[in-house]
Amino acid sequence: MFSRKGSNTNSYSQLNLDEYSDDSSNAGDDDDFVNTSLKRQQDLLRKQDEGLDMLSASVLRLGEMSMGISEELGQQNKMLEAMETDLDDAAENLDLVTRSTQEFIKQA
Repeated sequence: MFSRKGSNTNSYSQLNLDEYSDDSSNAGDDDDFVNTSLKRQQDLLRKQDEGLDMLSASVLRLGEMSMGISEELGQQNKMLEAMETDLDDAAENLDLVTRSTQEFIKQA
């Protein structure tokens, strides 16, 4: 590479490329950087795995709870249907008694 020495002259000199070279003296620094980056990535993956494990456990608990709620609602629904049937029967019996009472009052 060449650089210009003066602004008004046409002479050029060669640049010293040694200061820009990637020699093996920085290999230890590169290894440290790579090792540090790998450790950081492994730590992040471990934390993500822990978070996913906790999330998975929460989802399983929610699934179990929802199944329990579903069963409870099914039982309560059956009880409500039985109560509705009993109320319909009671309403019919009350109508019968009311009509009978009205006929008895008319006859008296």
